[in-house]
Amino acid sequence: MTENKSIGIKIKTANLSFYYNRHQVLKEISVEFPERSISAIVGPSGQGKSTFLMIFNRLWETIPDARMEGEAFIRLKNKWVNIYDRSISLPELRRSAGMVFQTPNPLPMSIFKNISFPLKLSGETEKQSVDEKVESALKQAFLWDEVKDRLTDDARSLSGGQQQRLCIARALTLDPEILLLDEPTSFLDAKSGRIIEDLLLNLKERCTILLISHYMDQIRRIADRVMELPASDS
Repeated sequence: MTENKSIGIKIKTANLSFYYNRHQVLKEISVEFPERSISAIVGPSGQGKSTFLMIFNRLWETIPDARMEGEAFIRLKNKWVNIYDRSISLPELRRSAGMVFQTPNPLPMSIFKNISFPLKLSGETEKQSVDEKVESALKQAFLWDEVKDRLTDDARSLSGGQQQRLCIARALTLDPEILLLDEPTSFLDAKSGRIIEDLLLNLKERCTILLISHYMDQIRRIADRVMELPASDS
């Protein structure tokens, strides 16, 4: 891949290791990820790929007996921050680094309420602003034209591919700088998977994407760089 000199670094780690109790799954990883790009994380099952993604929104901190060593940095609002510094606001970090999981997880409520839920949690109450942000997120997720006349329908009535785009739209409502995607097409048919791929290619113009995928054809189609996680030797 030709290096683009105008693209800076968005995420970096230094000597990052991770343990579940005594089991080490990540070993001394120092890596940098460029902004406005798609970086694919690959490696065998059980190698720590999902754990690696959770480093960047600190979601792992709810897991008993898990611990991290080393450092992780993100350039947020053009300022480098150590995301494990005590001064960091965890809600703000998670607004900046949205995550979409392998299995779509629409909330048991309407399509509109699914997308607006993060706005509600963040204290956004002005109706026009919420309406505009919901529409914008659905358009970014290539879903608006399919659901604009059924926003009050239960989100669980959508197809699998639509549900996954709904989850991406929900992550986009807070305008994240980073998207963390854990095998977002693994349960979708080929057509739905290609729509997600096109969506991600469009989104990388405005945010940095870290993607776990087992599909090498998919990685060749959309990834700007590939990182293979090294074995932890334990």
